[in-house]
Amino acid sequence: MKIAITATGNTLDSMVDPRFGRAAWFLIIDTETKELLQAINNIAGKEAAHGAGISAAAQVADIGVEALLTGRVGPKALPVLEKAGVKAVNDVSGSVRDAMAKYSGTTGSPPKTEEPSQPSPSPTQGQGQGQGRGEGCGCGRGQGQGRGMGQGKGQGRGQCRR
Repeated sequence: MKIAITATGNTLDSMVDPRFGRAAWFLIIDTETKELLQAINNIAGKEAAHGAGISAAAQVADIGVEALLTGRVGPKALPVLEKAGVKAVNDVSGSVRDAMAKYSGTTGSPPKTEEPSQPSPSPTQGQGQGQGRGEGCGCGRGQGQGRGMGQGKGQGRGQCRR
């Protein structure tokens, strides 16, 4: 399988570049032979005012890789890669050689694959409800304490005590 890995240099011993669009190099590697097929200097992406991620995604997709290993793919570049059928793998670090080995399954488990972001319910999120006591003339103000990530809402009644 042919993959691309962002790198700080042009060899397999280089470190993985944590950036995608502004990475220094894109290393194209054959995972079956462990051979470096091509080293692409990304000077245009490093110097781009904006749009570096989208341009880099198009460039990598045109090479015909099946996967991209990097520190992080931005939200604008990800759809370009997905449309081209390139699997984006984020949170990759260490040397290019180690990243390639982990991805091809020779050591450890593969890094995290980028999934489209969708909100998911969490057990720590909740609807907080509080109880309060309002005192005073007119409208009362209560203070409440919420549980989880919810916001406490106090309820109170103002009574005029004269």
